[in-house]
Amino acid sequence: MTHFKLNTGFIALLFGLLSSIFSAEPAFAQTGNSACGPLANAFGPLDYRTERGNNLYLVESTHFLPYIESLIRGHTNITPGDDIDYTLRAYPNHHRALLAMMRLGEKEKTPKPNGSRYTVECWFERAVQFRPDDTTVRMIFSSYLSKNKRVPEAISQLEHATALAKDNSFTHYNIGLVYFDMKIYDKALAQAHKAIALGFKRTELRDLLEKAGQWQEPVATPADAPASAPQ
Repeated sequence: MTHFKLNTGFIALLFGLLSSIFSAEPAFAQTGNSACGPLANAFGPLDYRTERGNNLYLVESTHFLPYIESLIRGHTNITPGDDIDYTLRAYPNHHRALLAMMRLGEKEKTPKPNGSRYTVECWFERAVQFRPDDTTVRMIFSSYLSKNKRVPEAISQLEHATALAKDNSFTHYNIGLVYFDMKIYDKALAQAHKAIALGFKRTELRDLLEKAGQWQEPVATPADAPASAPQ
């Protein structure tokens, strides 16, 4: 099967932008059983966006060290899968760990990496179940689905993220970056226009669309027109 290739430069750009932003939306933990196992865990589950501090340090300093994230080796076992598994059980929506597990599955050419008790897709489903309002999880999940030729499902995740984004220009902008990498240029353009209308200043998405020959200026609406001078 030919898989959709996610541009590594794009990933670096997207997650460089995302690294300093965490949603302030209220979230509700789901801790029941599912087809992908229970979320209840001896440590956690904790929200990667808000519960960072010492708890996150305790997990990452043992189970998500740089060489683990880079898939070089594990800390508690030869394979990094065991440690990424631990990280995702403690923090189901740990964005970088989800990306690492996805990359590990690609590296090992398997849906269930060595050391992982669940499939890659299950880790995404658990993250969505745990924090349905986490737009970053949905963006990473959409990339995974697109890579596996499940484009309608990928678009569905991005549509959920778009609805959750409301007036968050930064999130609309990042959703546009994901659409661009999927080569769905009309939706990428719509998200770029939305981000601009909300006051977002960065130009990487516009630059990418221009380079691809897909950029169009936003169409002015009557509400945008200047008011007439009084007679």
